[in-house]
Amino acid sequence: MRFFLVAFFLIYGSMHFYAIMKARCAFGFGPLSTILLTFFIITMLFAPIIVRMSEKVGLDKFAIVMAYVGYFWFGLFFLFFCASVLFDIWRLVVYLIGLTAGKDLSPITGAFRLYFYIAVLCAMSIACYGFFEAECIKTERIVIHTDKLPRGMNSLRIVQISDVHLGLIVREERLRKIIYEIKKAKPDMLVSTGDLFDGQTDSMNSLARLFMEVEPRFGKFAITGNHEFYAGISNFISFALESGFKVLRGDAVTIEGAINVAGVDDITGIHFHQYETVEEKRLLGGLDRDRFTLLLKHRPVIDKSALGLFDLQLSGHTHKGQIYPFYYIVRMVFPFTAGYYDLGGNSRLYVSRGTGIWGPPIRFMSPPEVTLIELRSGVNIPE
Repeated sequence: MRFFLVAFFLIYGSMHFYAIMKARCAFGFGPLSTILLTFFIITMLFAPIIVRMSEKVGLDKFAIVMAYVGYFWFGLFFLFFCASVLFDIWRLVVYLIGLTAGKDLSPITGAFRLYFYIAVLCAMSIACYGFFEAECIKTERIVIHTDKLPRGMNSLRIVQISDVHLGLIVREERLRKIIYEIKKAKPDMLVSTGDLFDGQTDSMNSLARLFMEVEPRFGKFAITGNHEFYAGISNFISFALESGFKVLRGDAVTIEGAINVAGVDDITGIHFHQYETVEEKRLLGGLDRDRFTLLLKHRPVIDKSALGLFDLQLSGHTHKGQIYPFYYIVRMVFPFTAGYYDLGGNSRLYVSRGTGIWGPPIRFMSPPEVTLIELRSGVNIPE
């Protein structure tokens, strides 16, 4: 955890230093302007910590304002950085062409202010579009044919939500949209694959009541993600129970006349000494293999020793990068980034793009989703 935080601040700080140098080249402002800009950037750099501390001491309104400003800046700046780097690469290519051809192309490569303005315009345009994309929740539908449903049951509808991040930014209005999509899917079962919760319980009671409007016949199940531990695992469990979810932490349930459902803790719990240790092979090996087995696991990481012991693993965590250029970085860490994957051995994986947002209230080329998985009796193939 400490290594991650140190790495984050070093990388993010270096990116901002690059941006300050770009601004100085474009406008040539003096020491005072540089100091003021540096102060603003340092404030934005530590915005997540300021937000969390403000929330813990009960300064909710300040925390909300700081969250919107700090996190939106994070997304806007990331887009500006990507655009600016692309323009720098373009300028380098033009310079090398001019050097090779023996021509002076400095009027093109030296237009610092123009390129700075274009990068800012690109970032602001994408950020504004991404703000509205983050509001447009899509329902993704997957059909899986299986011979493991009980006799007389032709289909079973499972709705997955993931990475909702209820807290300062994802509030009642956005949750109502999510609940609407869930109800529209008419689920037999609702599952949350982690990061449902990202805030303090004293300001989230009304959100818990909204979940009580959804009452699938086979119940609601949730697992922990990394943010449940950040926000406080005991707070999350209280919230989940109040919302009507059964929390699976290294255990499994068999729903008579339906399927097996197993869930494991996110590994972040190890750092908080609250991880429910369980071997997936042992957990799943004790379940009836004649029933369809659903495994809930926050991160899209496959335990190869458990292949063949589950029929479908549902995961999230990646947000599919949330803001498109970041997708390529996420994919290097999690090759199973988003969508449906056939793992072989009659095991499958579906990775949600996420139902809410984390950090910047922006999604670009990665719209939020509610996922409907429909199990149908028949040949074992997906549609």
